[in-house]
Amino acid sequence: MPPDAFILTQLNPGDTVLMHELLTVFGEAFNEVETYGAARPEQAYMERLLGSDTFIALVARQGDEVVGGLAAYVLHKFEQARSEIYIYDLAVGKAYRRQGIATALIEHLQSIAAQRGAYVVFVQADHGDTPAIELYSKLGTREEVLHFDIAVPVTPGPSSRHR
Repeated sequence: MPPDAFILTQLNPGDTVLMHELLTVFGEAFNEVETYGAARPEQAYMERLLGSDTFIALVARQGDEVVGGLAAYVLHKFEQARSEIYIYDLAVGKAYRRQGIATALIEHLQSIAAQRGAYVVFVQADHGDTPAIELYSKLGTREEVLHFDIAVPVTPGPSSRHR
């Protein structure tokens, strides 16, 4: 295999070691090592997640090393009998960027989306993340949206009914 060749793999329940390696790549790429490393799920949780029909994890490997990957969620829609796929995280290790790995990961996800009957794959990028914005712009249509994080109370209050 040429030194710059990489292999894409969709993870399944038996690939928890690769998933942990992908979490390490995410932590380093996003400069959030604590977030992606301090409280990793137990093996049974990871196996359930990787076996779920609503979660997709892809890794790019060079030899035995995970050099990049993505995590995506399948969102089953309610207004029509269809689904869409949201790329939640996508990263390639610093030493492996600009080799087409991220594009190959997205194209592989598009193939999976087509097999599953999804009608769209979508992703968000942060303002100022020029490499991500350039990548996504070459692959899709840009929409200007606002994103809001709505906090969940630590201790839920008494039940209430909404009418």
